[in-house]
Amino acid sequence: MPFDKSVVVPLDPAATFALITQPDRLRRWLAVTARLELRAGGEYRWTVTPGHVAAGSVVDVEAGRRVVLTWGWTDGDPEPGASTVTVTLTPVDGGTEVRLVHDGLTDDQAARHAVGWNHYLDRLVVAGMCGDAGADEWAATPEQLDELSSAEATLAILQHVLRRLDASDLTKRTPCTEYDVAALADHLLRSIATIGAAADAALPARDESAPLETQVADAAQAVLEAWRRRGLAGKVHLAATEVPAVLPAGILSLEFLVHAWDFAQATRRPVSVAGPLSEYVLGIANRVITPDARGYAGFADEAETGPDAAAFDRLIAFTGRHPDFVASAK
Repeated sequence: MPFDKSVVVPLDPAATFALITQPDRLRRWLAVTARLELRAGGEYRWTVTPGHVAAGSVVDVEAGRRVVLTWGWTDGDPEPGASTVTVTLTPVDGGTEVRLVHDGLTDDQAARHAVGWNHYLDRLVVAGMCGDAGADEWAATPEQLDELSSAEATLAILQHVLRRLDASDLTKRTPCTEYDVAALADHLLRSIATIGAAADAALPARDESAPLETQVADAAQAVLEAWRRRGLAGKVHLAATEVPAVLPAGILSLEFLVHAWDFAQATRRPVSVAGPLSEYVLGIANRVITPDARGYAGFADEAETGPDAAAFDRLIAFTGRHPDFVASAK
């Protein structure tokens, strides 16, 4: 039973085609991370929500008109290659009609995918209108939280913050007093690379001319894919020390979420985090930021919070930051 639905995106076919095929555009409405080789036989891999990865290959592509993909999930049902998604673009008054047909599904699979496609096609229309559909509530709190699904969920938050930055923000002071926004991004990318090395990740060359969101997303996707391949069992080498694999995998969530707050505070922009995710990352912080670590890893003493402080504020305070920090104007 195929799923078949059409929506009208208020853009011309070329811009609409970019929204459904370019990774930096896909992250604005469909995926946390996205990799796509846009050619017949090319592979794609999209983390649609934390822990749920769609993967397959490109069957056919006509720029501005059509793309055909094999479709499946790395955790099965259907498996990669077991179904086909065809997206056709047609110019209409007011924009471009996007028709999505998903073939090769059982009735049960079609019913479940209808819920998902309806959600994301609605977000596609919003992205066409606004340039970005905003944070996806489906990615806010994974169904099952572990170090990797938490990292993917916190990466989605970080990317949403970074996507709103521009060149005028790069010199703004952050709550990390030794860093402005540009320097903090450099620090974050070095941390991502170090944690990736523990899982033998092959990071792409950094394109410093790209927006910060793209630079971070490309590096983080390579690292998360490496950790997904490796898994969380056993021990790894982090720098020169052998540690349980869950330790550096967990640090990813701290890097992504706490620095998302840093970037947001520096540029006076809001950041929203679901309570369960904040609580989970706070648990990681309690295991990582030990009293000794505060001395050698550069963490200040825990800041005070009120008895009714939200979990996210308690996390920020635990890292030595003050939740009421206000960036100075520039």
